[in-house]
Amino acid sequence: MYLSDPRNQISRRYFLGECGIGLGKMAAAGLLTNAFTESAVATGALASKFPHHPPKAKAVIHLFMAGAPSQLELFDPKPTLSRLEGKPLPKSVIGDQRYAFIQPDAAVMGPQFDFARHGKSGTVLGSPLKHLSKVVDDLCFVKSVTTDQFNHAPAQIFFNTGFSQPGRPSIGSWALYGLGSETQDLPAFVVMSTGGGLSGGTSLWSSGFLPTTYTGVQFRNGSEPILNVSTPERFNESVQRDTFDLVNKLNERRLSDIGDQEIATRMASYEMAARLQTSAPELLNLSGETRETIELYGCEPDKPSFARACLLARRMVERGVRFINIYHSGWDAHSNVRGNTLDKCRETDQATAALILDLKRQGLLEDTLVVWGGEFGRTPMVENNPALGRSAGRDHHPQAYTMWMAGGGIKPGMTYGETDEFGFHITENPVHVHDIQATILHQLGFDHERLTYHHAGRDFRLTDVHGHVVRDLLA
Repeated sequence: MYLSDPRNQISRRYFLGECGIGLGKMAAAGLLTNAFTESAVATGALASKFPHHPPKAKAVIHLFMAGAPSQLELFDPKPTLSRLEGKPLPKSVIGDQRYAFIQPDAAVMGPQFDFARHGKSGTVLGSPLKHLSKVVDDLCFVKSVTTDQFNHAPAQIFFNTGFSQPGRPSIGSWALYGLGSETQDLPAFVVMSTGGGLSGGTSLWSSGFLPTTYTGVQFRNGSEPILNVSTPERFNESVQRDTFDLVNKLNERRLSDIGDQEIATRMASYEMAARLQTSAPELLNLSGETRETIELYGCEPDKPSFARACLLARRMVERGVRFINIYHSGWDAHSNVRGNTLDKCRETDQATAALILDLKRQGLLEDTLVVWGGEFGRTPMVENNPALGRSAGRDHHPQAYTMWMAGGGIKPGMTYGETDEFGFHITENPVHVHDIQATILHQLGFDHERLTYHHAGRDFRLTDVHGHVVRDLLA
């Protein structure tokens, strides 16, 4: 029956949420007395969840060396290349492989540094890794990583999301989707970028088709690490409180009306921003760290750097942050691979080793998985291109490269996989990027084939329809 008088059109929604004495008002009054105590972190999408099996790692620190470090200068010495220097590789090795900046008959270039064995494990490292050599017995090196992609942006996106084009969830987003958060005061997935821009851009930490609450939060370099958190000048606490309450109320009403989970994400973001006004300054203030720790990392407390990012990563793990990405770009050595490698190692080597040592002495390495590597490797052939001003460099090489992992239930002091005498093809224990992804998820407690999300008519997963856990790497 239709009632023409609007005053008689009292709906259930009006009674619950909009009338002066409705139940919605009564409930809201109780909720808003402590609006940011109970949040989406505790009760919604980021509520702590159970994995498929007991995890070995509670947190992941992913040190992504964007641009692709040269495995031939750092991890995989090939004396044969030194003997063949200036001559082309045998055609039987190259096959039909094509490259962007060199010809298949380009001359061989030998390793640019000396190599030596280190630790009880006898791990071989290039001379630029002076600090990493001190912790090799805590690391597991994989010399047989291979990828499907040979250009930077697709390869970076592929490693971080399992697909070569933007639009898929990142590893950190999958971790949050499956595990939720253990902290209400900091984002559970944090991203820091040092050393310049990234070819893959924000797609590297996007939540893709997952709800945006699972997207990584970028901590930026500069005076305002997290945008839109600081209170504007002349905006006092009372006005801010009233503003938050009003926005929260409007969002709750809209969420009730249409049920869009992106509104819930927005509400959680406001709540997190409010808490970050206290937690972020405390996190970023390194005055409580000892002089010994600051010197161990080689950082300046108030100057953005890879070293400072590594120290912050340890502090985040202590505070319950689930997944931390540190991207350090600039490894793309199309020219002067020797100088590039020295520069990048000066920027990263000490802090990387310090992170391992610091996590270990704090009792955190056992359940924190540290992953180091880039998007692909470098060619054994030299890149000399006068037209582009390039000399003594190396081109992109997707067939074989080296990564390492530590902690989080990974075997320490181990080297896995081998390449041929030219460093061109894998000869033993190939490990695909999807296998690395599957192994990371396994250490977090997941069967990578069961961690799925239904989208566009089918179930998606990080490893697509590929990948297997590299069980030989597990302690």
